[in-house]
Amino acid sequence: GVTQPHPNMACILVGPDGSKISEAYQRAQGTTSAEVLAVTAAGGAARGATAYLNLESGDCHGEMAAVDALVRGGVSRVVVGLRHPLRHLRSRAIGMLRAGSFDGDDATSAAAYGAMSACLAANEALLHRSVLRRPLGVLKYAMTLDGKIATNIGHSSWVSSPQSRGLVFEMRARSDAVIVGGNTVRRDNPRLTTRREGGHTPARIVMSRTLDLPEDANLWDVTLAPTIVLTQRGARTRFQAALRSAGVEVVEFDFLTPESVADYCQERGFLQCFWECGGTLAAPTIASGVVHKVMAFVAPKIIGGVRAPTPVGELGFVEMTQAVELSDTSWSQVGPDLMMTGYMPASGGLWALEAALEAADEETAADAAAVPSRRRGPGSPQSRSVAFYKAWDRWGALSNFSPHPIVMPVELPGGRDGGAATRRWASVEHYYQAHKFSGGHHQDAAAVMEAIAAAPSPEEAARIGRRAERTRPELLRRDWATAKVAFMHAALRAKFSTHPGPRAMLLATAGASPHDYYWGAGYDRTGQNKLGRLLMQVCWVGWGGVG
Repeated sequence: GVTQPHPNMACILVGPDGSKISEAYQRAQGTTSAEVLAVTAAGGAARGATAYLNLESGDCHGEMAAVDALVRGGVSRVVVGLRHPLRHLRSRAIGMLRAGSFDGDDATSAAAYGAMSACLAANEALLHRSVLRRPLGVLKYAMTLDGKIATNIGHSSWVSSPQSRGLVFEMRARSDAVIVGGNTVRRDNPRLTTRREGGHTPARIVMSRTLDLPEDANLWDVTLAPTIVLTQRGARTRFQAALRSAGVEVVEFDFLTPESVADYCQERGFLQCFWECGGTLAAPTIASGVVHKVMAFVAPKIIGGVRAPTPVGELGFVEMTQAVELSDTSWSQVGPDLMMTGYMPASGGLWALEAALEAADEETAADAAAVPSRRRGPGSPQSRSVAFYKAWDRWGALSNFSPHPIVMPVELPGGRDGGAATRRWASVEHYYQAHKFSGGHHQDAAAVMEAIAAAPSPEEAARIGRRAERTRPELLRRDWATAKVAFMHAALRAKFSTHPGPRAMLLATAGASPHDYYWGAGYDRTGQNKLGRLLMQVCWVGWGGVG
């Protein structure tokens, strides 16, 4: 889970004699690419080396630092395991490398079938999102040997072994969201955490049409992890207000279904959703096709009971020929349990998804040759207004989480001026989160600022800042409610005046992050879109001599 929520990207440099020189992976979004890290670690030994990439280089759109690093380092050959599934990045780096006279191969010609399979598996979530236009949905359940997930009175702690539960924690850490229904909240009162300190924290999503949920549930404590409640419009409005005041995000739908939730998660930029729901919700998720993979544990226990619940509720099947068949299944022993994984028909498996990408490449090439006017790019009328959320999205360079450092004047806790001193911040998000505490008068404010500055990724910086804001409100700047816009504006000016790639993108379009009602437009497009407005202000007013 250390790479989430970024696609899994690694680079290994191998010398002419076959010895490994260096290796690296990219941690989270908005951080230094694996290629840059590997070349830096290799130093002069990178010259003449072969670079092995499990995934085609795909920097934040508008920058190609990864390819530049390979060129400057003197790498002579690049082997790519998987061309990037995202359309705006697919074959882009490979084309640049070939244009630079690199000796390049892909895994289909340079490596065995097993290596290609491993590359597909490493980014199965990215494949599903790219081809199916939905995050990879993984349904997890644990059952006894006789197919029960709890006793007939609902007791379920624990069906599986500690070893199996450890794998579940790991799977949560690899996911963008963990999804449960109202029954699970009422019955189990779960926390749904990764059981680790720091690092990527998946959102905990609760689906409930009626909001018939306990007011003291563990999930309402957002100091552990963010919680999102998805419900139908008008349900328990007072309870919604109470949840929002506790820091829980509440999103209303006209009609809440597994499909609408999957579409919401796709728009939010999620790669993988981990469905840990009971049988009542599992059945419609399977029927609607939002579950693509199953992760099932079978414990060597028998519980019995006609009324004891099973992993999947009513699907309406009356004949065995209607049964849902999984493909590419695998079994393994986990402690005393057996674990089975397999792909649902909604997925078809990894090789089917790769074949779909190849077919789309051929169709796109044919369309482009036949009707060149169909090709749209930044600045065309159809793309003037865009949404962005993740740094690896098409418009990700506009995100505050993009890997574009800024240098800003130092402001000390207590509002003291740092004089002519300046400081480098790894991203706009690092700077913004840290300066929530720059005007505080508490001695711990400086420690929080330093922790944010040292965070290895913008995600971690945001986690530290938001948690401190909620758990230590006395450290917050007293004027933060009014000062935060000025801090954001200053950081944006610094970013777009320093980096030409994002600047060119900003000049071409406007933006609105869809899931933040203050900085973005909000899921229902009624938010204030402060970030989009600031970006346009920076674009229109200019940035001190740059434009």
